[in-house]
Amino acid sequence: MSAVMAGEALPGYRYHLLRGALEHFSKNLAELDERQMAVARVQADKTWGLESLVLGSPEATEIVIPAEQVDAAFAEVAGRYADDKALHADLAANGLDEARLRQALYRELVFDSVMQRVSSRRLKVSQIDARLYYELHPEKFSQPEQRTARQILVTINEDFVENTRPAARARIGRIAAKLAVSPNRFVDQARKHSECPSALEDGKLGTLSRGQLFAELDGALFAMREGGISDVLETEVGFHLLWCEKILPARTLPFSRAEAGIRQLLDKRNQRNCQKAWLKRLKADKGGGVAP
Repeated sequence: MSAVMAGEALPGYRYHLLRGALEHFSKNLAELDERQMAVARVQADKTWGLESLVLGSPEATEIVIPAEQVDAAFAEVAGRYADDKALHADLAANGLDEARLRQALYRELVFDSVMQRVSSRRLKVSQIDARLYYELHPEKFSQPEQRTARQILVTINEDFVENTRPAARARIGRIAAKLAVSPNRFVDQARKHSECPSALEDGKLGTLSRGQLFAELDGALFAMREGGISDVLETEVGFHLLWCEKILPARTLPFSRAEAGIRQLLDKRNQRNCQKAWLKRLKADKGGGVAP
């Protein structure tokens, strides 16, 4: 009998079915249509089967889950509800009750404990491992040149007299003339005259890498000196003035600062590989199948 056919007859299976419904559709079981229920069942068969396989392993027989730990897991779930009445109503609507939920949580805790124990056998990451990764993946530790910029935008919109192309060009020209005399007024002019949402932040575009702006703006920004203000630039949305506030040169993160992150990355990879290898052997020992 498959897990789907057995349904609620399998202790804890309903919990996996509910998880599938919530993860895929953010719905309770009663809210699923036939197609959605089929998707939830596919996931439930998979996760239930994997959990059952692990709980049938020799390692699982060595795990002891204190009642207090189950109580804490149950309390965490219960804390998502306004009160006990709401919790039990939701459980009932999904074919569960407190006893079945506690049983499902117990199985989940055993599963997690076994997988943690298995992953503790993983290979430890050495400094040589981390250094090798650093040298083989230089692109991951290189930051391209970036520029911090602000802009003033006057849009082109033929439906409005003040935003026809000639009018918009004249307006941005007047702003540019003011800035040529007083470049330190860029923030003030952006706040008063820019028609970009960035005007609310004094024209701030943030720190940018190449390729984040319109091509016309991008080319101009990365050709400017620090502190410079561009000529009037035109894009499909209107006329722009850019202020290159700061240039952040390209740099490479040194190994000394990258090492901790690399070790964490490789350690997680080793954990996954260790668990996958163990599960593969476990399935082989079970004859390749997963029996609930």
